[in-house]
Amino acid sequence: MPATTPPPPGRRPPSGPAWSAGAVTRLGTPGPPPVAPPEDHALRDPRRDDRRRLWWFGGTAAVVLVIGLVVVLAMALSGNPRPFGGGDYDAPPDNRPQLARMCPPPNSPPADPAPVDPGPPPSGPRTVDEQAGISYVALGAPWQPWTTVWNAGTLEVPYRVGQHFVTEPNYNGFSDYHASILSAAVPAADNDALVLDIECVGRRVAADVRAEYYPQPNRMEPIRDERATLGGRPAWVSVFRLHFTQPGLRATNELAAVACIDVGKPTAAILYVSIPGTHRQYDGVVDEVLASVRTTN
Repeated sequence: MPATTPPPPGRRPPSGPAWSAGAVTRLGTPGPPPVAPPEDHALRDPRRDDRRRLWWFGGTAAVVLVIGLVVVLAMALSGNPRPFGGGDYDAPPDNRPQLARMCPPPNSPPADPAPVDPGPPPSGPRTVDEQAGISYVALGAPWQPWTTVWNAGTLEVPYRVGQHFVTEPNYNGFSDYHASILSAAVPAADNDALVLDIECVGRRVAADVRAEYYPQPNRMEPIRDERATLGGRPAWVSVFRLHFTQPGLRATNELAAVACIDVGKPTAAILYVSIPGTHRQYDGVVDEVLASVRTTN
């Protein structure tokens, strides 16, 4: 039998007909990786770095500008001032009285007629409206005291004081038609302001009387529409005759007067007189009542 020779150190004997290729493992602990040489800052170009920063800043500003333009365009096209879903915030409610909104105080009040001493009121019974701040003549029969509250028209003038009598009872099956002398106080200034646009307030109330108190359509015959002095106070007086028709109503016209009086308060005094055409013998009441007005303060 022939003798065998041991394999050299670090090698293994072949297990087959030929050696196989494989990974070679280095013996021992590997050394640290090579370190790149430090950058030489002296060789860097500072102008190139500045240009790079300027490009970044310029690009960022351009992006912001484009986004802003897109947002503004979206707001303009959609009509939504908050395109990112913000809630709509309404303006604070305008809590001023209706007439104060319609007739704000003038920047330079117009010249009113020179104040005059109206003298003592006419003798005889008086109707006193403390809330409105005026008093006026109280007439005898057929006139009777007004005992209810009538919030009239879209302005809801609250007539609480005055006189009236029925001229056509149950004219439409359930309502009476009246002649009337009524007064009320209406808020006409903001908060505690004492300056009123008396012309604007007077015209607004007169227009509401025509549109809301009487049958529609109607035709107005103007008689008086002017600045005046009632009881020594500035006033706006409108007198007119309205012509109309209403099923079941015999009256086809009515003489009406609306006086708006500045009584030196945030409220204006309203005096309304109406004489149906069926009782024209009382037309003179309009001038009598207006001439008898006095203030109560």
